[in-house]
Amino acid sequence: MYVSGGGAVLTGWVDASDRLRAVGRRGRERSPKGGTPPGVWPFGWKTAPPNAVQCSAMAARPASAASATIDRFSVLLVAVAATLWATDTYFRSQLVTHLSPTQIVVAEDGLITLFLLPILIRSAGQLRHLGPRGWLAVVGIAVGAQSLATILFTASFQAAASYQVFAETFVLQQTQPLIAILLAWAILGERRRAWFWPAVAVAIVGVYLVLFAQDPRAPLSALQRGRIEVGLLALGAAVLWASGTVLGRFALGAINFWSMTALRFTLALPVLVVVVMVQYGLNGFSHYRVGDFFPNLLAIALIPGLLALLLYYRALSRTPASLATIAEMAYPVAATLIASAPPFNQPLYPAQVVGTALLIGVIVFLNLTKERAAEISPAALKLAES
Repeated sequence: MYVSGGGAVLTGWVDASDRLRAVGRRGRERSPKGGTPPGVWPFGWKTAPPNAVQCSAMAARPASAASATIDRFSVLLVAVAATLWATDTYFRSQLVTHLSPTQIVVAEDGLITLFLLPILIRSAGQLRHLGPRGWLAVVGIAVGAQSLATILFTASFQAAASYQVFAETFVLQQTQPLIAILLAWAILGERRRAWFWPAVAVAIVGVYLVLFAQDPRAPLSALQRGRIEVGLLALGAAVLWASGTVLGRFALGAINFWSMTALRFTLALPVLVVVVMVQYGLNGFSHYRVGDFFPNLLAIALIPGLLALLLYYRALSRTPASLATIAEMAYPVAATLIASAPPFNQPLYPAQVVGTALLIGVIVFLNLTKERAAEISPAALKLAES
């Protein structure tokens, strides 16, 4: 790396692990040829930064084997994180008898906030790097993907139950990856090559086979008898969850995955508290029992909550959002397969096995080919830098 006194130009790029790496002329700022790998943020200083020595040490420090492994298999690890989200099914069965989904989520969020608050305090200096757009992205994730999306999806499911059109909610939810790909193109400047789109089609077909194996024509019938409020609520949840993926990828250009996870839960907590008070008043917090917190709420907070989100954001920091959203489709597949396992023992259909195999194949393919993905456009990089 080249560092010198006044008037010198220091150029390089920062990877997702906050390591500074120097580049040659092909990677200099505003070069039409570019030179930085996909998913990293190039920068240039007209003078040496105050912490140039520290940056030099960071650049010289080799990546650990564990970090390199995570980077290499990041798309697969996003899918693993999405699978962990589905494990909350094992712990919710004893809670849903007397707690609403919002009451469960606010308790989970509160526990995770307690765990992550010390980390958030220690990373206060790093948060200054977010900038106005970065803070807007983080708040959008906390309010939208973490809070309102769950409420909208639950409302859509409840409305669908009253009209017996459950399939409408689930089929419209599958628009989420398409919305995320569109947002990644608009916000991050991600561009996918021709081979990506057939892979997306195969993944959607795979998830469709898993969700509607018993009656593949159910979505068509449900949409014909569909209710507009059910569809709008489901689409609203899909938009918010899709935006959460893209905005998370955006924010990870400025902060690490620990800070991102801590901000998501900490900023969402007051929103969820207000939602519970609006729905039930202060009485909404009187339904909890001591036995709810151990093991069920604590397990939900630690496994599908804290562990899954830390893994998710660590992997997302090295994965284009348009690839991550396909890997996230492992969540509905995992939830359906868990329902067929003890103690739920719902029937497992051959089409579900085929659909699962198709999705796994697509995720593995995307992980193997992600290095050939198009780079983020310079305009999007400048937006992320600010």
